[in-house]
Parts: sequence; C-alpha cells; structure tokens
Amino acid sequence: MADPSNATITTVHQAQFTGAHALHIPTLRILQDDGSLHAGVSPPVLDRDTALKIYDSMVFIRLLDERMLAAQRQGRISFYMQCLGEEASTVASAAALDRHDMIMAQYREQGALRYRGFTLTQFMNQLFSNERDLGKGRQMPVHYGCRDIHFMTISSPLGTQIPQASGYAYAQKLRGESNTTLCYFGEGAASEGDFHAGLNMAAVLQAPVIFFCRNNGYAISTPASEQFIGDGIACRAVGYGIQAIRVDGADVLAVYEATRLARKLALEQQEPVLVEAIAYRLGAHSSSDDPSGYRSREEEEGWRKQDPIARYRLWLLQQGWLDEAADQIASDALRQEILEALKAAEQIPKPRLDTLISDVYAEPTPGLRSQLEALKNHIRQYPDAYPVSAGRLD
Repeated sequence: MADPSNATITTVHQAQFTGAHALHIPTLRILQDDGSLHAGVSPPVLDRDTALKIYDSMVFIRLLDERMLAAQRQGRISFYMQCLGEEASTVASAAALDRHDMIMAQYREQGALRYRGFTLTQFMNQLFSNERDLGKGRQMPVHYGCRDIHFMTISSPLGTQIPQASGYAYAQKLRGESNTTLCYFGEGAASEGDFHAGLNMAAVLQAPVIFFCRNNGYAISTPASEQFIGDGIACRAVGYGIQAIRVDGADVLAVYEATRLARKLALEQQEPVLVEAIAYRLGAHSSSDDPSGYRSREEEEGWRKQDPIARYRLWLLQQGWLDEAADQIASDALRQEILEALKAAEQIPKPRLDTLISDVYAEPTPGLRSQLEALKNHIRQYPDAYPVSAGRLD
C-alpha cells in the first residue's frame, strides 16, 4: 500500500536530526576574473553572433542605467532601478532561452528585455510614460512589458510573478507546447509567501518552469544573513522536490550554460528547475536608496573587481571576436544615441486621459466612466495644478 505521506521512509533505530547545513550546493564558474577559462573547463557552445549580442546587450543596459539614473537625479523621470553588477545574470540567461519562452520578471531584468529586442525608443517611452508607451503611462518607470517578445508586464508587489509563472508553465504543458517560462526574482522575494506557494505548486503539478533567483546579497538594506539561515536559496528548491543549480552570476558563460541545461531539463522531464545566480548589486536598490547607510565602500569595491562586463569583455578579446578600438567607438556612439532618444521621448505628450480606463474591461463600466468624468471636472476646475493633462481631456 502506498504511503499517503509521500515521504521516503528509511528506518533507523536511534534518533537522528538533520542539520541546517546538511546540504551544500556548489557554485558553477567557468570564467576567471582575467577572462580565461578555469583549468580543464570547456566553454559552452556559443557562436560568435550570439556571444556579441550578449555583450552588446550588457553594454547597452550599463549605459542606459548610467544615463537614466542621472535623468532621475535631474528630475526628468520620477524613479529608476539599475541592474549594475547583474548584467550577466539577466542577459546570459535570456540568451539561453527560445524566443517564444515566456519571461516573467521582477524589476531588474531590463537586460533580458533588451536581448529579446526591446528598442531604445520603447525603453524611453516607458520611462517617460508618454503616449507611445506600450503600457499607456499607467506604470512606474522600469515596469516594462511587451507581448510581442513574450515578456510579461512587471508588477510592483514583490513575488507576485512566481506563482503566476508556475500557472503559466503548467498551461504550456497542458497545451503540449515545447516552450517554458522563466521567472526572475531576488533572494528577498524568496522570503515572500508567494515564493513557497509558487515552488510547491510547480513541483506538485510538474510544471516546466525555470525559477531564476538573483541572489545579490541585499533585499534593499537587509543583507541575506538577516533574511535567512541556510545555504542560500537553491537548497529550498531541493526541499520542495525541485532540482537546482547554483552559478556565479557575474560569469556570462556559466549563467548561459546553467540556464541552457535548466531549460533542457525542464522540457525533457516536464518539471520545474531552480537556478540561483550569486552576483552583487553594485548600485543602490533604486534611485530612492542610499546604500552607504548599510554597507561599506570597501565591500562594494571588493565585488567591483568581479565586474561581469569587464570579465566577459576580456574573454571576447581573447577569442578575437571583439576589437578594442571599435568597441570604444561603438560605446561612445551609443551614449549619444541614448541621450538623443531621451530628449525625444520627454517631448512626446502624455497619454490622453480617456486611455486611463480603456483595456480594463471590454467596455468601460458605468462606474469607471463616472469616475473619469469626475476627474475631468476636477482638472477643469484646477487647470494650473495639472498643466500636462489640462489640454488632453477630450
């Protein structure tokens, strides 16, 4: 008779307790800091065009982050979040997917979005919430989404995408699709109830989802050591019956290979997999955060020596796939292109007020129409307080 507890029973005759550190998961690393491979290690199969596309996407995001944080400080946008130090985790993992695989992100995965083909103009339109923004100006900056490239719109509440990814992947399985869903989240989100519900759901239903945890050391100002006791996040997956792998999140080749293998496993075995990428958030949590209040400059500088772009660039140079002089020229040109796109996007009008209630239901409800009309009347009564919207009421 089957045991309804679903536990594997091994009998002992003296009491034994299993300690918190009984499971230690090693970290996959392929690239050394000088761009060379570790002894005896072969790189993943990666063609030149893909390798350079990964690099271009990482550089693009680094330069975009640099420019847009400055724009926030100038008061041109309200909010921004960088992925400084985590570019390898987000870009290389996206590169290992099929373009039809769904991506559900948290809010620091703009590198994956760029690799998928999100244009500079689309980035800017979203950040300025203008009338050409795909989200119609309804979201905070950095809350991207694009149906055409299978990138689910980002939500502000932490961890909501985790059970959603389990459900989406299960639906892919029921439809017999040969695609998976990759779900990004930080180690801080793994402290949310949605993390546990999502992983357990995926494990029980055998949903082909890849949970990708960016363990960057801090949940805003809270270090991982104050969030949990145990061997990172990967060991939690094992507790739910999910296979897991830990990888150096600043190593492009290791992240690419780990994600490629995770996708293969998820689809061939029709089960969930968890990838934990260990990197470091070199920047602030967001433009509203000051990390000097909770960590030292010495700590940051120590991690800065493992800069993912610098390490990968050295490897590309060693392969003869990157020309140093041409790379510098391209970076300078991209900086100028980003600045010009910024100036253009901030001149585009905001969405018309009526779009505020469109697409919520098939047809706006009487309640929504009434609220919209009340809002218009309020703006007409106080036009000086709403200079942008006052001329776009009809």
